[in-house]
Amino acid sequence: MVQQSVLFPGFRAVDVDAGGVRVHAVVGGSGPPLLLLHGYPQTLAIWHEVAPRLAGRFTVVAADLRGYGDSGKPPTDARHEPYSKRAMARDPVALMRSLGHERFFLAGHDRGARVAHRLAMDHPEAVLRLAVLDIAPTLAMYEQTDMAFARAYWHWFFLIQPAPFPETLIGADPGFYLRKKMGSGSAGMAPFTPRAWAEYERCFTPEAIHASCEDYRAAAAIDLEHDRADREAGRRIGCPLLVLWGAHGVIERCFDPIADWNRVAADVRGRALPAGHYLPEEVPGLVAEEFEGFFGGS
Repeated sequence: MVQQSVLFPGFRAVDVDAGGVRVHAVVGGSGPPLLLLHGYPQTLAIWHEVAPRLAGRFTVVAADLRGYGDSGKPPTDARHEPYSKRAMARDPVALMRSLGHERFFLAGHDRGARVAHRLAMDHPEAVLRLAVLDIAPTLAMYEQTDMAFARAYWHWFFLIQPAPFPETLIGADPGFYLRKKMGSGSAGMAPFTPRAWAEYERCFTPEAIHASCEDYRAAAAIDLEHDRADREAGRRIGCPLLVLWGAHGVIERCFDPIADWNRVAADVRGRALPAGHYLPEEVPGLVAEEFEGFFGGS
């Protein structure tokens, strides 16, 4: 927690009970509320270069997802429902309401963007505008899987193997796994400051390793059921959507992000940024500028 106060100067830490699951976040700034959600295998620390830049125009809330960081890690079930994006999306809604924000701007990177996608679908009244970073919709990515994608996103298919197989292998040397997973992008380890990296290592506990595997197992199972139900019913994201991705990453090589998001959202715009996967740490200034322009804080 001390490390977070250094990463987010002037922010305060909050912990909220979201229906029996603890949600941890840092809050700072003033203005319209903006919620930031991180990805795998990280924590809210991914926003440490972006959040302070936005705090002059927004009330910035950076939260740890269920199963990650200092948020709760509830037990799972055979369908992985507690780690469905539907369940994970309820937590930040409860967090924001506890802070007095019934409606807010929302941005997510990686897994956090998948939670944000589901949040915008299930709670459209809460989301004013949505930004997703370096993903295509989960259903589109699985349906378009080819050899190039499978080689690049090997972890999608490793982490969904039944417990405790991936948990045991990762747990044998968590630090090695983190360096392999996060350092294999186009920028290597360069984007990760020592203080942020210390947070990622601190939080990559056996409980978090298991919970994050459950996150991926849900994505390959119950989440696809929810996404297909939306498609069959013609439900789409109604709020304005900003899509940003890395020009040197897998989304650029294997997918057509704007076209893929146009199939599930009504109002889409976006572009590639000169980075790999970890946009908030590789090009934080550009991400902050994109957010300021899109969310239009005053």
